[in-house]
Amino acid sequence: MRNWLLPEYVEDILPVEALHIEILRRQIMDLLLVHGYQQVIPPLLEYVESLLTGSGSDMNLKMFKVIDQLSGRMLGLRADMTPQAARIDAHLLNCEGITRLCYVNSVLHTVPSALTQTREPLQIGAELYGHSGLESDLEILRLMLKCLFIAGIGKIQLDIGHVAVFRGIIKGTGISRELEAELFTTLQAKDASTLQELCKNLQKDTREALMLLLELFGDKKTLNIASRRLPDYPEIKTALSELNTIGEELESVVSEISFDLADLRGYHYHTGIVFAAYIQGCSNAVSLGGRYDEIGKSFGRARPATGFSMDLRELSRLVNPKAYPLGIRAPFHTKNTELEAKIEQLRKAGHIVIMELPQQNNESLDCDRQLVLRDGQWIVEEI
Repeated sequence: MRNWLLPEYVEDILPVEALHIEILRRQIMDLLLVHGYQQVIPPLLEYVESLLTGSGSDMNLKMFKVIDQLSGRMLGLRADMTPQAARIDAHLLNCEGITRLCYVNSVLHTVPSALTQTREPLQIGAELYGHSGLESDLEILRLMLKCLFIAGIGKIQLDIGHVAVFRGIIKGTGISRELEAELFTTLQAKDASTLQELCKNLQKDTREALMLLLELFGDKKTLNIASRRLPDYPEIKTALSELNTIGEELESVVSEISFDLADLRGYHYHTGIVFAAYIQGCSNAVSLGGRYDEIGKSFGRARPATGFSMDLRELSRLVNPKAYPLGIRAPFHTKNTELEAKIEQLRKAGHIVIMELPQQNNESLDCDRQLVLRDGQWIVEEI
């Protein structure tokens, strides 16, 4: 094996794609900034316990782990920046009111989330802490859609679920945590036969409600069916009401909205609305998010929270990048103040200016214009 080969699902980002990603990063971060979201830069590695707090076993399997040579404790390379943002809100900022945070940086996964995805996503996201109302969920959803729109993503399908529906059905049934986990996994896989087998010893109304969840996927009519046929529990009524409100608020903004009451993605830490954005021709979600009020409690300071994140590397591949911009070729100079001033003027205006080096082959310069001296003035001409 050649030593310079990279591990599977790990790759370099070359100039055209790197520039495209950087432009997307700037556009999205500028958008988050003007909406009041303050950027934080958490460390790449922390103690494992902190990174796993409130995130469940799924994150444990995704995380690379190393031994800290200073303390002897286990360190984790972050697989998700959401727990880090929650820790910062709970312990460092310690704000009693609403806090809006955003971030962008690499995370590492032990295995790719899908066959076409990298193990080093470039995660960008926003989190809102300190507000438990549906208004903050709507703010986050609208902000996520704006981020996708400015990135060049047009028609978006928004899938929305609510983990309180499932929790409301099993509440008070006395089922074991092991069975709860199996039910969760089976619902995610939409495996009707396995779900029926798992439910055979449950009460009839619970069994029928869980089986019905597999059918509750589609447009707004789905919520009407759920309202008629699911148990009349307060948690379920509230969840369906929230889903209905979100559908009404966003129907004029997004191309298509669907509801999936069996979508329990992030069930281990999400507590309310969960959502995913899809585009045609891509099987993976381009953005994920939801409410996770429980995670602050794990850090010793219960704070309602909602947010979203997306992978900039994946996002950049869904929109055709522009060709890498060509520059202006400038002659090699020493102590030519007029030429130097002209070069600086062009660069401040946003132009790429590349200075020739002695004995350099000019064809190697990615330029379509050049600086030439005409009648005592430095001007730009087409090559």
